[in-house]
Amino acid sequence: MQSYLNILLAAILLTAVFTDLRGQRIPNWLTFPAMAFALIFHGTTQGLDGLLFSLAGLALGCGVMLLPYLFGAMGAGDVKLMMATGAFLGASATFQAFILTSLIGGVYALAMLVRHKGAVRRIFGALCDSASLLLATRRFAYVRQTDDRKMPRLCYGVAIAAGTLGAMYMTYGPAGFIPAGWV
Repeated sequence: MQSYLNILLAAILLTAVFTDLRGQRIPNWLTFPAMAFALIFHGTTQGLDGLLFSLAGLALGCGVMLLPYLFGAMGAGDVKLMMATGAFLGASATFQAFILTSLIGGVYALAMLVRHKGAVRRIFGALCDSASLLLATRRFAYVRQTDDRKMPRLCYGVAIAAGTLGAMYMTYGPAGFIPAGWV
């Protein structure tokens, strides 16, 4: 049964990658039904323990992505996608997926900055100005040096999908994606 859930979650993640790359949005029609399905599935197949398992993953998915969202580092669709992932995987695998997502997202962000001429210089200039402001006023504020339209846009759904699929592979192995009787 777990392999069917893994295949469904992989399909949801790949759909999110497609919509994120195409329109820089992860739609609610994808994330909310995914969350509801995972909660209902775990609740009906495993009872209260399953529902709590799913709710813990959903809450952790929200918790780890909420702060970056509040700072404007990612969109609400990214938060909801990680919540849906958490509802499928539970808290432990969601934390593992978040760690891998963060590592992959960092490499992805650096690659995008290097790819766009002058972006690295503008970012480090803004960070230096922010540090100077912090030292002078003892208040942290990010000082933007450039128009956001000149900065590369990250489709973080790509990092979420890669990190989650990596965590799923590490947890379940290749057999976790092949339903019993198919081999």
